[in-house]
Amino acid sequence: MATDHIRYDVLARDALRGVLRRVLADAAEHGLPGEHHFFITFLSTADGVKLSPRLLAQYPEEMTIILQHQFWDLVVTEDRFEVGLSFSGIPERLVVPFAAIKSFLDPSVQFGLQFEPSETATEAPTAKLPAAPAASALPVPAPEPAAESKDEPAKTSEGAEVVRLDRFRKK
Repeated sequence: MATDHIRYDVLARDALRGVLRRVLADAAEHGLPGEHHFFITFLSTADGVKLSPRLLAQYPEEMTIILQHQFWDLVVTEDRFEVGLSFSGIPERLVVPFAAIKSFLDPSVQFGLQFEPSETATEAPTAKLPAAPAASALPVPAPEPAAESKDEPAKTSEGAEVVRLDRFRKK
C-alpha cells in the first residue's frame, strides 16, 4: 500500500474533534436546544485533564459525564472544554482536552463519535501527528462493548449511529 503523506486519518480525526468543539461552543453560547444532551467519555488521567482528587479516585481510568440540565460555566477553547457539574451534591470544575475524549453521544438524535483509545491516550492537548497511524473516519454503527467485532458491527443500546475511528485502520 502507498504511504499516505497527506495523513487523511489525522485530518479526519481532527475534523471530527472540530464537530465536538463546535457543538459544545454553541451549547456554551446558547444552551442546549430541544431535547439535546451529551454523554462525553474521556480518559481521566490524560494530559491536561483536571479533576478533583475525589473524582480521580472514583474514576481512575475513564469518566463519562452528561451535559443536560445541571451544568454551568461551560467554556470552550481551541483545545479543551471546562464545565461545572455536581457530583453527589458537591460542585466540581472539570477541564477536559478534546484529545482526551474517547466518545461523544447525543442520544436525542442518535448521533455519536468514537475515538480509538490508543490515539486518545497518547496525544498531548496540542495537535501532533501520532507515532502510529490513526484510523480514518467513516460512519458505522458502534458495537456493544461485549460484542465488539470489527467485521460485524452491532448497534449501540441507544441505536445510535456512531462514527468509529478504529474500523478502517491502515495496514
